[in-house]
Amino acid sequence: MAEYYLISQLPSLDGLGENTPIPVTENQFFELCSRFLGKRALAELKNISLIPSRTYEKSSSALIEKWNEGERNLRLALAKLRADKMNKHFDEVMQSFPTGLLQAVRTAIEIESPMEAETFLNRYRLEFLETLRPMDSFSEEYVFYYCLKLKLLERMRKFDTHSGETAYRKIYYSIMSEEKTEVIQ
Repeated sequence: MAEYYLISQLPSLDGLGENTPIPVTENQFFELCSRFLGKRALAELKNISLIPSRTYEKSSSALIEKWNEGERNLRLALAKLRADKMNKHFDEVMQSFPTGLLQAVRTAIEIESPMEAETFLNRYRLEFLETLRPMDSFSEEYVFYYCLKLKLLERMRKFDTHSGETAYRKIYYSIMSEEKTEVIQ
């Protein structure tokens, strides 16, 4: 019942344009959640990350587990195909990836501009997250979905062309000089 009161107070994140301000901040969202959710759900909510751990971690939420698996697969496929493109060895044990994921990764790798590639990948992430959207809009799973969507939208708004170009060159240099750079934490 508490989820109903919480979710009914949250502004919609649907249909926001790229330059439209997000109607709620992550801090405001967490503050509101702290008034309505139990300790277990709050702990789960605070552990939600856009960057999953390299190894599987159990969650009480099927949505979070599916998100983590999808994002982990995306990052591994990106690392593998980027390594292949540069004729580098990739030390990770590979599994088969869904066709749609591989197609998105191949497209992203071929995009010349790192900013455009990242924008493309974030659109892919939002589309993937929509496939996980719970049917029950007044459930804990929906709160977790909302949290992930809010985090993705906030991340997308933080992109800066100059800072991104600098970071890209630093990572590219580390790869070309054969230093190890983490893809997944």
